[in-house]
Amino acid sequence: MAKASEAPSTSPAGLDALQGALKTARGRPPLHLWNPPFCGDIDMRIARDGTWFYAGTPIGRPALVRLFASVLRREGDAYVLVTPVEKLGITVEDAPFVGVELDTTGPVLRLRTNVDDWVTIDREHPLRFEPGAADGLKPYAMLRDGLWVLLGRPLFYELVERGEVRPLDGVATFGVASGDSFFAMAPADAIGLA
Repeated sequence: MAKASEAPSTSPAGLDALQGALKTARGRPPLHLWNPPFCGDIDMRIARDGTWFYAGTPIGRPALVRLFASVLRREGDAYVLVTPVEKLGITVEDAPFVGVELDTTGPVLRLRTNVDDWVTIDREHPLRFEPGAADGLKPYAMLRDGLWVLLGRPLFYELVERGEVRPLDGVATFGVASGDSFFAMAPADAIGLA
């Protein structure tokens, strides 16, 4: 978990100021061009289920969440909101985004996030499968620039349905294909498919 320290301010005025600074951006902001000073951590958190919180209260306006998500950047193990004039640290409990829809109608998989971003699963936007505690594998997809999407159980089951066994480094491996990319889930013999 990436954890921010206590926020210097949790006033609604701070949230309004940040929102005001972001409203001037059109489309995807050029975060790679912005290198403002770090101004501290704010009391903003993205929960495991993708809910954004400010000062302990869920942010109920989807447009505001999408706005903040558009300026989210990962720096090492930290997550920051970046504007042209300031950088603010936030807490992310697992992945900053959650997958809510998987388009499996063609040979290339497409994923929609909880903030309505679509991503095509390919080499630049791979799937990865991490061991989970009690619920087996946890699937993730790369959205952009080190920001991952956690796929919930229903989407994971869709991936498993599309799964196939292929040789990978001389080992029969169960995984899922998207276009010409293959993403390994587990050795086939470990799940009784060899």
